Amino acid sequence: MVQLLGEFDCKLDAKGRLMVPSSLKKQLPNVEVEGLVINRGFEKHLVIYPKKVWEGIVEELSKLNPYEQKNREFIRYFTRGATELTLDATGRVNLPKSLLEAVGIEINTELVLACQFDKIEVWSKKAYDALFDSEPADFSKLAEEVMGNKNRRSDGE
Repeated sequence: MVQLLGEFDCKLDAKGRLMVPSSLKKQLPNVEVEGLVINRGFEKHLVIYPKKVWEGIVEELSKLNPYEQKNREFIRYFTRGATELTLDATGRVNLPKSLLEAVGIEINTELVLACQFDKIEVWSKKAYDALFDSEPADFSKLAEEVMGNKNRRSDGE
């Protein structure tokens, strides 16, 4: 399983290209061969998946019952705009203009690439910073609510 780590400050150039930071690229050793897929996130950001991770998601989606309207709508919205990305010779990827516009990311803007497990969220730096301006006052309480007893140690501690 892919385990991506880190936050990276980047800049989108005038042509909508993003230079993949070398330390992130090292975490994706076969990216030039396997490729990436970019898609909309659930908030105002984009998500980049290694191609194999995306294929796993598509496999899950294909198991949903297509006769249920809720499933069709979810699949339609989730996959809308999904695009394969390939790195050029200098390690850049060209982000689709339609996806950038959909989440309000402008050309020549600063971005944050935020790794989460097996995906990379792409945020405008301004939106990413604003996201953490509203950090919960009691983060430990949120952790308790979300994680509960899910990760209790089995050795009695």
